Amino acid sequence: MAELKRTPLFQVYKENGGKCIDFGGWELPVQFSSIKEEHEAVRTKAGLFDVSHMGEIEVKGSGSLDYLQKMMTNDISRIKNGGAQYTAMCYENGGTVDDLLVYKIEDHHYLLVVNASNIEKDYKWLLDHSEENAELKNLSEEYAQLAIQGPLAEQILQRVAKDTTLSDIGFFKFQNEVDLNGIKALVSRTGYTGEDGFEIYCAAGSASDLWKAILEAGEPEGILPCGLGARDTLRFEANLALYGQELSADITPIEAGIGFAVKVDKEADFFGKETLAQHKKEGAPRKLAGVEMLERGIPRHGYKVYANDEEIGEVTTGTQSPTLKKNIGLALIKSEYSGLDTEVFVEIRNKKLKAKVVPTPFYKRPKK
Repeated sequence: MAELKRTPLFQVYKENGGKCIDFGGWELPVQFSSIKEEHEAVRTKAGLFDVSHMGEIEVKGSGSLDYLQKMMTNDISRIKNGGAQYTAMCYENGGTVDDLLVYKIEDHHYLLVVNASNIEKDYKWLLDHSEENAELKNLSEEYAQLAIQGPLAEQILQRVAKDTTLSDIGFFKFQNEVDLNGIKALVSRTGYTGEDGFEIYCAAGSASDLWKAILEAGEPEGILPCGLGARDTLRFEANLALYGQELSADITPIEAGIGFAVKVDKEADFFGKETLAQHKKEGAPRKLAGVEMLERGIPRHGYKVYANDEEIGEVTTGTQSPTLKKNIGLALIKSEYSGLDTEVFVEIRNKKLKAKVVPTPFYKRPKK
């Protein structure tokens, strides 16, 4: 059996009581205290996540913009220096290679942040279609990534970022070379929880010190270290796609509900453009829909969904929502059954249980 990969924070997990599992070949904490408690902390106070397993790929050179326009579905030309953008990367048939963030460090210099399970595949795909004047480097092992998320995230991180006013960093914007307790980091106002917060990229060797400093700074507010379990329930309630569930080589970004990251009207041709343009114009054959159980049962990934005895799709993610206390799921189903309040059935333990289509996201953070 292949040895599991570990992040630079692996030793720190033990100090915080982390219970680790195999997550796509990585030994990562599923929880520290309890998933419910960590979920609640992020929704009401703040939580700190180790997301150092994510991948970082640098793209540099005079041809980098043209190259990224060919590779990505979103319009990379719209990103200003110090800005970030969510996008997808697709195959020729419109299926998804990955969903990712693109950071524009400066002109002709970008940083791509990709999903952990896709690092090698993404890097190969990018190299296979590389262009002159666009130099690629896989820097994943050099970076650690921490995420502080929750309504008190700014207040807590500000104590560590003494020389930077964090309120100046707008949503999907970042500052580079921010001094966090003597550690230089890229700090971006982004996240994967539906809450306000920051993702912090620093040198791998500095991660443990930074982790400890942030937890110490947030102690008065009750910040908690958080694992993959809470990360999944939080992103699910906010309807944020997970590669391998809502997105895959067989699922297009339009079907997965991230059509806002597909700009078929940009001048540049990109992989999958023809199919995605057709999906945008005529509607995709399948659609990601929210479902709420009306009978007792929890919809889980892979469970089949029916309407009028016809199999119409399957659940991509489902759980009992810690915030809403309801059994809900996301399901990729035939588009004609995706209208709100449509009655559907989820097959749970060989029984077809009644559910209905409901709006997503299931949770939106309260406006300040």
